[in-house]
Amino acid sequence: MPVTSALAEVSFEGKTIEWIIPFSQTGGSDTWARFNAPFLTRHLPGHPEIEIVNEPGGGGTRGPNTFASRARPDGLTIMGTSGSTQFPYLLGDLRVRYDYKDWKVVMVAPTGGVVYVAPETGVEGPGSIDRLVDQTLVFASQGPTSLDLVPMLAFRLLGLDVSYVFGYTGRGDGLIAMERGEVSIDYQTTASYLRNVVPMVGTGDAVPLMSWGILDENGLMKRDPTFPDLPIVEEVYEMLHGEPPSGPDYEAYRDFNVAGFAAQKMVVLPGGTPPEIVEAWRQAWRDIFNDPEYQNSVGPVLGAYDQVTDRAAEALYIEGTTIDPTVRRRILDMLSNEYAVRLSDQ
Repeated sequence: MPVTSALAEVSFEGKTIEWIIPFSQTGGSDTWARFNAPFLTRHLPGHPEIEIVNEPGGGGTRGPNTFASRARPDGLTIMGTSGSTQFPYLLGDLRVRYDYKDWKVVMVAPTGGVVYVAPETGVEGPGSIDRLVDQTLVFASQGPTSLDLVPMLAFRLLGLDVSYVFGYTGRGDGLIAMERGEVSIDYQTTASYLRNVVPMVGTGDAVPLMSWGILDENGLMKRDPTFPDLPIVEEVYEMLHGEPPSGPDYEAYRDFNVAGFAAQKMVVLPGGTPPEIVEAWRQAWRDIFNDPEYQNSVGPVLGAYDQVTDRAAEALYIEGTTIDPTVRRRILDMLSNEYAVRLSDQ
């Protein structure tokens, strides 16, 4: 039976769909999922309820491990991935019990992120970032194989002295640590930054420094359209060092930035899901993207990024789950030598 014919028979009426988010509440992935959930209820056939299931732990691996072992191919369980589920997979983390090749992607949402510091650092904005050079900063991290690898590589590239406190279960916890004065530097992905940090900036409790930027059509890094007034890491490097960044450290940062943000958030179904159910999910996302209410509200919440499905999603899916072996080797050596993190293939 053609997919278009079978699609009419797909209905989730009276059902509850579980959306696994492998991170704590209030973080960027949680914000992203909770924003999208009502629109999925509106546009999926049968208008099912969407239940967000936060399952943090394992540096972002616990949730996908659960999904891989328990989710049935019936369209009633989906997972939202992030760089913190991609990176352990790319690096061969011992905790990974999932394989992206086994899943069906139905939507990919690029995103950005902003680094900010406590006002106690004495920094007033990007123009005074040089005041950080002689300080020891503290950063709350989910772990060196999580999405936090991007700021770790950026801080290393810029020459900042940062002490990492590992073991946090999500970026939302890093935000709480900043609010409590336990750390002095943090970053949040765009959705969380807009929701949680912008008010802190308004009250003088946080100072934005830079964004991760986005890729343009020529593959070059440029300023994030959601944060056009903030410099990107490349600009900050040139401010501090008088020349554009280059060399292996920059290549490693850039590759993981692309893998972690250009293709950061994905919605996947289990392998073996029937084609008509996969198509029903993709059609729902097409309808969401064309929903006038969605179009009018998505930017202020999630940022100015094009979320995609179909072939565009599949292309980003491949890009976000593939990395050059030379860069991978360099990162593994760095993790082993500098953080005593040894992974399964070393």
